[in-house]
Amino acid sequence: MSAVPESTPRITSWRETYRQLLRAAGDHAPALRASLIGLALAAVSQGLALACVAPLFAAVLNEPDVGSALIWLAAMTALMALATLLRWRAQNFEFDGELAAATHALRTRLGEQLRCMPLERLRDRRTGEMTELLLGNVDENLNYTLMIIDLILVAVVTPLITALGLLVVDWRLGLALLLIFPVIVPLYRWRRPAFGRGMRMLAEAHARTSADILEYTQGLPALRAACGAGEKAERMHAGFEDLERIQTIGHRKSAKPNRLVTGVVEVGLLLILASGVAWVVSGTLDLAILAAVFVIVARLVEPLSTFVMYTAVLELIEVALERIEGLLAIPPLPLVEPTARPDHYEVRFENVTFSYAQAATASLRDFSAVLPARGLTALVGPSGSGKTTLTRLLLRHGDPQEGRVTIGGVDVRAIPPDELNAMISVVFQDVYLFDDTVLANIRMARPDASDAEVEAAARAAHCLDFIERLPLGWRTRLGDIGGRLSGGERQRLSIARALLKDAPIVILDEPTAALDTESEVAVQRAIDAVVRDKTVIVIAHRLSTIAGADRILVIKDGRLIEQGRHDELFARAGRYWALWDAQLAVKAWRPGTADADAHA
Repeated sequence: MSAVPESTPRITSWRETYRQLLRAAGDHAPALRASLIGLALAAVSQGLALACVAPLFAAVLNEPDVGSALIWLAAMTALMALATLLRWRAQNFEFDGELAAATHALRTRLGEQLRCMPLERLRDRRTGEMTELLLGNVDENLNYTLMIIDLILVAVVTPLITALGLLVVDWRLGLALLLIFPVIVPLYRWRRPAFGRGMRMLAEAHARTSADILEYTQGLPALRAACGAGEKAERMHAGFEDLERIQTIGHRKSAKPNRLVTGVVEVGLLLILASGVAWVVSGTLDLAILAAVFVIVARLVEPLSTFVMYTAVLELIEVALERIEGLLAIPPLPLVEPTARPDHYEVRFENVTFSYAQAATASLRDFSAVLPARGLTALVGPSGSGKTTLTRLLLRHGDPQEGRVTIGGVDVRAIPPDELNAMISVVFQDVYLFDDTVLANIRMARPDASDAEVEAAARAAHCLDFIERLPLGWRTRLGDIGGRLSGGERQRLSIARALLKDAPIVILDEPTAALDTESEVAVQRAIDAVVRDKTVIVIAHRLSTIAGADRILVIKDGRLIEQGRHDELFARAGRYWALWDAQLAVKAWRPGTADADAHA
């Protein structure tokens, strides 16, 4: 783990933290604000109740004055009852379900942000880190807020109000108790930067560990097959040890300062009691008042001593707020005004240059091409040449730094996102299925589709045979990433989605490349139904499958170097011909050929 700089982190004021908290609560901010005000008033009422102890003791222990004692007892009881009532009503934010609703609304906002933010930015984050943000950080943000703020208010506001009340009874005791606060504040400001660093390191370690666990769990079949499970387990275990190390360092570094803070507060309170004893001996302080101060100090010593430790948890909440606001602050891809809708589906790339964030070189360079409407265009080239980047720009996962992408002459940046998504179906080579039923996985392409329409799409994609073999048929859950199905079965479900969606533009990422012969024939028939009368874009790995394409674009290093039909490109004996020849050589190779040649 990289060393953490010892420079003081940016300290967020409590006022700004309060504003961040209200922003995170969204529509529930008024209820949260009322709850926090209620907790503050409860702390004030509790402080006034403690201040009543001094006159109550004076009325009881000196010349007994039953009337005055009952008045002060009633006042103290009423104030404590009021504090209890205010605190109970304030906590209704949690008990009445407002907290759960606010947490749900915040997760929904974060989910909407994931849907709207550029997918290029999302690829920079590991899945486990996003899980930690959506679950852990949201819970840290709201679930413990009321409890921690209540403890802090009891530790600060209640003693402060009690001290102000004692000023009326004996100004020396009240002033002495007030002097505790100028001691606590520097101690808090001294410890806060360390708390900030520690909590940020801890949050980052938790995020890394969550990502490592998720990555290891999802990749375990592949790791076992590659005999790499042990290595990955060691990496995950190293993450656990790193998390333990950070937690241990945090506890060790905070132990002495926390003891110091506790000691200073307790010594200060003992000095107040010692002063009170001296004043009683000198005859300038009533013994009953001193007895009351003993009771008050016994009540306040714990919250005052642990105040700084409470603020450490507040730092955890602030870290969560920063991470949440950081994600929400990522701007969505801009929508160009006025919006427009294409009336045909010719696709054009006009002088497009695009670089991924932090990439050393551009993925596309001054790329221009026309993909005809209702025609099949194949993208050919070596891995990393920019084929997938072209489809991502068409899907608007990101925007080019230069040039533009159009559909029917309309810049994709001027097409509302939902409408753009509705225009394009994608059949990926690596199909992602959700841990949901077969029915739900197909219907996600068109949520309003009837069961009959879903079944018709599945039939056209040759899915019915394996669906009927599943334990619960259409209601069978497919597991993470569709783990219950084979590659060919997942591929056919993906094609069923595309059939159900019936979009005018279809992107095919060589969906038959990893299939056996029988599955390939079934899938190819399904694809023929998908692409009929559509604008089709095929990312081609096996050139034999695109010989009949209307247009073939040969791409290398992000540039279009050749285009035309198969016969035209083959006749030129250029890059396309070289790729074709290389694939023929691979097909002609058989295991043992090289050894046979060596012995010839």
